[in-house]
Amino acid sequence: MTVLDASALLALTLAEPGEERVMAVILAGARMTTANFAEVATRYVRAGASEAQVRALHDGLPVVLVPVDADLALRAALMSGATRAAGLSLGDRLCLALAQREQVPALTADRAWAGVAEHVGVRVELLR
Repeated sequence: MTVLDASALLALTLAEPGEERVMAVILAGARMTTANFAEVATRYVRAGASEAQVRALHDGLPVVLVPVDADLALRAALMSGATRAAGLSLGDRLCLALAQREQVPALTADRAWAGVAEHVGVRVELLR
C-alpha cells in the first residue's frame, strides 16, 4: 500500500509524466486523505469543471479516501517545524502524516519532500 499526494493523482488524471507509475501503485493498493482529494478537486473546479464532473471524479476514484481525524491533524502539526523550510503545505503534511501512521511510502511529484522524509519518519517516493 502507498499513500498518494494530490500531485500523484493529478499526474494520473491529467495524463502527466509518471501516470504509469501511479496506476501501478493504485493497482497494488493506495490511499489518500480527504484533504488531498480536496486539492485535486479544487484544481478541476478552477479549470472549469462542473459539480457533476467533480462528483464523477470522486465516485470513480480508484483509491481509498481516509478522513482527516484528530490523530492525522496532530501528526501533521507536529511535522510543521521539520517541513517549514521545504515549504510544505498542510495538505502535504497530512499526506505525510497518513503515510507515517500507516508505515507505508508516500508518492509525490514534489521533490522538496525528499529532504524532509527522514526527519518525519516517512519513506518518500518521487513520481518523476
